[in-house]
Amino acid sequence: MNTLFACVHAAEFPAQALLRLHPELQGEPVVVMEGRQPHEFACAMNTHAARRGATLGMTRLDAEGLPGLRLLARSIEMEASARMVLLECAAKYSPRIEETSEGACCSFVLDIAGTERLFGPPERMADRLRVELASAGFRVSIAISTNFDTARMKAAGSRGVSVIPEGGEAVALARLPVTALSLEEEHLETFATWGIHSLGELAALPELELITRLGQLGRNWRIAALGELPHLFLPIEPEFTLKEYCAFETPVEQIDSLLFIGARMIDSLVARAADRALSLARLTARMKLEGDKVHERVLRPAIPSADRKFLLKLLQLEITAHPPQAAVVALELSAEAGHCSTMQLGLFTPQTPEPSRLDVTLARIRTIVGEDRVGAPVLEDTHCPGSFRLGTLALDGAISDETQSQRMVLRRMRPPVPVRVALRDSQPSAFRDGASLFEITAAYGPWRTSGCWWSTGEWNLEEWDVLAERSDGSSLACVLVRDQAQNEWQLEAVYD
Repeated sequence: MNTLFACVHAAEFPAQALLRLHPELQGEPVVVMEGRQPHEFACAMNTHAARRGATLGMTRLDAEGLPGLRLLARSIEMEASARMVLLECAAKYSPRIEETSEGACCSFVLDIAGTERLFGPPERMADRLRVELASAGFRVSIAISTNFDTARMKAAGSRGVSVIPEGGEAVALARLPVTALSLEEEHLETFATWGIHSLGELAALPELELITRLGQLGRNWRIAALGELPHLFLPIEPEFTLKEYCAFETPVEQIDSLLFIGARMIDSLVARAADRALSLARLTARMKLEGDKVHERVLRPAIPSADRKFLLKLLQLEITAHPPQAAVVALELSAEAGHCSTMQLGLFTPQTPEPSRLDVTLARIRTIVGEDRVGAPVLEDTHCPGSFRLGTLALDGAISDETQSQRMVLRRMRPPVPVRVALRDSQPSAFRDGASLFEITAAYGPWRTSGCWWSTGEWNLEEWDVLAERSDGSSLACVLVRDQAQNEWQLEAVYD
């Protein structure tokens, strides 16, 4: 079976991960510093900084001596988020991916054998992948070859897209330095002593003499320089997680500045979910504050949504209603994916509000009346009649058009109506609601319930179902409830 590999190589990855969410800094010379003061050193930079004279390993003092450099601290969390985004983009073209990242670079090798019918010739596929990664904020080089290590080394040592024809591996690698083999320092010194600086010069050495001096390692290096080294492909199985992280250069105090970055993070989350035909069902904003404090807010749309403006508006309303109590050092947005269902309304079914507008309206109402006063009623797990709480509103989109038979409806009185009840043989015989007198013709009960005697929510009730008539002859079917602790009667519900 023919093999074909494509290597995606992102150089200076710490700098690319930082600049991905800060496009306004991409035109400036940026150097990423790693370590703690006073032992900080440059671990990555963009091309603008390299033109200004910045070099890897230079100290902060040396970097500050170069005019115009923008020094940023390395963020491992942002690199992890950026790595996942890059990996998801690559996974659109092949499910078999092996990671070959080293040092400050991030690279993946894709097994693309047999994908020509989906994406066309290798050159076209590589161009599409490179453009897609550029739109995601990454600058990468791509090399395609039938040999795994050839694609890996060529992508790391060149720019743009390189497609190596089968049999041309040695020619394609000849100009690359021997450092492409990731040799140890002592072996690099040995080759320097021999005057060997490129892979082409290494491949030209006699194999027998090379093995005599360097052993089996020397033979493997020569085979790799010829583009013939075999490789056992070990694909990774990444877990799909929707998470974006951004650390700020200086603590952010203004909500507008926080939302400016949050908008880009939401755009990325929505795009990543949309690639899998999913929407965002839950969005968690976790803010690291000065003083090692954490402020967390959770957004739960009524239905999963992929509307960027709507999700940003929800985030704005939530942060405005519950602002952080200190300056924000870092912002993390994580999401749970869900399927966005479509509502099919009946011909005579009244139109419901648009879910996004309903969510925004409810969020605004919460800021006025409070979190615990807005939501959907949820029955409590208790025997106490009428006990409920307000939960999160969620629409499942299921609307039934089935014709149901007529049934008796019990309508609860909110609040219950106080009444005065007359008893005969320990049963209610009549009651008055303040305006009318009702003669009870039939009474069924009592049904007694009690509970929570150990807390302030104790109840001890006696319930009667009664049929009553007014003086004008009209009838009423209702529920009378007696609070035995207070010896008070109430009209609790009416039957229709």
